[in-house]
Amino acid sequence: MADRTTTPLVEMEDISIAFGGVHAVDHVSLSLWPGEVLGLLGHNGAGKSTLIKILSGAYRADTGTIRIDGTPVKIESPRDARRYNIETIYQTLALADNLDATANLFLGREIVTPLGFMDDAAMEAETRRIMARLNPNFKRLSEPVAALSGGQRQSVAIARAVYFNAKILIMDEPTAALGVHETQMVAELIEELKRQGLGIILISHDTREMMSLCDRLTVMKNGKVVGTEATADVTEDDILSMIIMGTNPRDKAAA
Repeated sequence: MADRTTTPLVEMEDISIAFGGVHAVDHVSLSLWPGEVLGLLGHNGAGKSTLIKILSGAYRADTGTIRIDGTPVKIESPRDARRYNIETIYQTLALADNLDATANLFLGREIVTPLGFMDDAAMEAETRRIMARLNPNFKRLSEPVAALSGGQRQSVAIARAVYFNAKILIMDEPTAALGVHETQMVAELIEELKRQGLGIILISHDTREMMSLCDRLTVMKNGKVVGTEATADVTEDDILSMIIMGTNPRDKAAA
């Protein structure tokens, strides 16, 4: 349950970016609260991936303000984003297939002994601890991640983000190409992260799945926000209408 008694984790206000005169994101605003899952939907080219790349530091916005915990910040690189506890899990997961879960969790951020050697025992113990917190059924720590199922690979990618103190987690198509059981595993992981107070932004084309996972839904079309609605207040047909037509039927109803 999102905690609306606090300051939003993220506020993106009046964000715009253009490429060659084309406005990929055009005066877009959104917010994300602790313990909330915000779904971001729209056709390819709607601007949702570009917007998220601005928050994750891959792109710099031309105009607009980003606030983290109420404080205006500059996010000009992925390193800046990580400094503000923003982690992004792309559809490709960016895992090293030949390495096991522990090696992937600490890749580039290894724990070392006072003498400068890698502390394999400490890293394995930390991996077991974080996995017990997120996915107690995960036991395949010593196998290359190439041998893991899609849901287990997602577990490793999520564990890596959470271990390094993510408060804001961006997930791009987290259940794409997964079966029913694997999709349910990822859904359970997302629910656990919500309980721990993380704010999560999900990008997906699967409206039915987004209706089940998200607290609110933001629909974009042609770089603009069509509308943001509480999931409980809309139907799947409402969302599909927003995606296809670029208008919010609830606005007409209110008028």
